[in-house]
Amino acid sequence: MASAPLAFPTVQSPAADFTHLADFAYDAPGGRPAAADLPGRAPSLAIYVDRPHLRQQLREDALVAGFRVTLCEGLAALAAGVGRGMAEVVLVDCPGPDAVGLAALSRLDLRCAQSGAQLIVATTSAGLEDVFGCVDQSQPQILVDAGETELALALGRAMALAPGRAVREMADEDRMQLLRLTEQVGRLAARLGGGAAGQVGQVGQAGRVEAPAVTFRGASADDAIHLRTPPAAELPDARMIRRILRQRQQRARFFDAELFADPAWDMLLDLTAARAEHKRVSVTSLCIASGVPPTTALRWISQLTRAGLFERVEDTLDRRRAFIGLSEKAADGMGRYFEAIGTGACGLTSASGANALPV
Repeated sequence: MASAPLAFPTVQSPAADFTHLADFAYDAPGGRPAAADLPGRAPSLAIYVDRPHLRQQLREDALVAGFRVTLCEGLAALAAGVGRGMAEVVLVDCPGPDAVGLAALSRLDLRCAQSGAQLIVATTSAGLEDVFGCVDQSQPQILVDAGETELALALGRAMALAPGRAVREMADEDRMQLLRLTEQVGRLAARLGGGAAGQVGQVGQAGRVEAPAVTFRGASADDAIHLRTPPAAELPDARMIRRILRQRQQRARFFDAELFADPAWDMLLDLTAARAEHKRVSVTSLCIASGVPPTTALRWISQLTRAGLFERVEDTLDRRRAFIGLSEKAADGMGRYFEAIGTGACGLTSASGANALPV
């Protein structure tokens, strides 16, 4: 007579509770905060803001947006490491970061990268270089001179990207559409709110309209492997590229500047000229070259870095600083672009003898 199979009691592990972890106790690489594994559960949010009125306003906005606010304290709590756990989204306001605050922000950035949490950092134009230099792991949203509208939009974007909110990983095209949608909603909110986002964009103007997305798609990766890779193209003279940038900026003297905002292309031109000049470009300088508010420019920098066109270049003399440069793929693409339109290292000369420049 066959014996019945043994039945072992099922032991169910308790749900992970991150609310008692020390603030800088690192999670295992690739791990997620506990709430990420619970479908339908509101994502958790930790807020570190010194200004009491802003802290309370952010807390109220976050609750309305559907977040669970698990922590709402000042920056001292972040620096001291006495926070009560890791949330899925962490918002830090550091308008004037000092050495202690930057060290804490760097540790938080690493922890967010390891746990999969999203990091939002609000700072000022003066603090941008320091903040950008110390958050290089978690691909955070960096807001510059942000008003309430920009902060609310950043929370909304974090909500849209929260684990469990999408059925698949977002492709580059999806992220680009989200970026454009965020900008359009921000401009609309600023206008309807009578300039609620007026603090945003000490560099550039609000209310810009980007050029429509390019519908052309190049060869697929499968097709590309059958093509013989041609030699790298030579970049044109940097003086010609600078002249193109000046000509593009002159359009705003005669037409509404909102018609011509194209931050991705302006930044590509600026970095191409800098590469030809063998110069390094700071993130602040690149934001200015973009012609749009710095928060918008930073979103584009993040997207173009993710797409493999920009790369972060660490300062070998000062590890706290970082620069932005063209990737080899982007440099080759820009060289081939100028070759295709008829400009080489010496530039294109028209029949009249004047330089004919693409603008």
